[in-house]
Amino acid sequence: MTLAVNYLLKYLLLGDHPTTAFLIANCVATVVSYVLTRQVTFTDRNSAFRKRIQIIGFTLVSAVGIVINSAPLYASRWIFGFHYPQVTFLEQEIADFISGPIIGTLLAMAFRWWALHKFVFPSGSSEPQKVDQLA
Repeated sequence: MTLAVNYLLKYLLLGDHPTTAFLIANCVATVVSYVLTRQVTFTDRNSAFRKRIQIIGFTLVSAVGIVINSAPLYASRWIFGFHYPQVTFLEQEIADFISGPIIGTLLAMAFRWWALHKFVFPSGSSEPQKVDQLA
């Protein structure tokens, strides 16, 4: 979904602002992600009193994730100079795809997984689980 929204925005509305298009696409995907994460993945950790904490935590984690996700694209375009006319249009698009949807998504995914498990949807028990020892 992120790629579809990104490319629609990038080629139809925000041609001169690829990082902005990618940021908006990630925001749309984040809203969908919250609903699915809360309803499907962490359904066993959805007590009523935690809903406000969850949405605030998810929003903060997602905002940091969006910045992490977009940073490689920004660096590719504006720090390393992979944009037209310095490089061909094809090279620019390949660099955009590798830096944003691949590198950025991998970095953001690792961060989100860690932060969501640690802060937003922690397991119910804070005690370490006991392991049966063989005698």
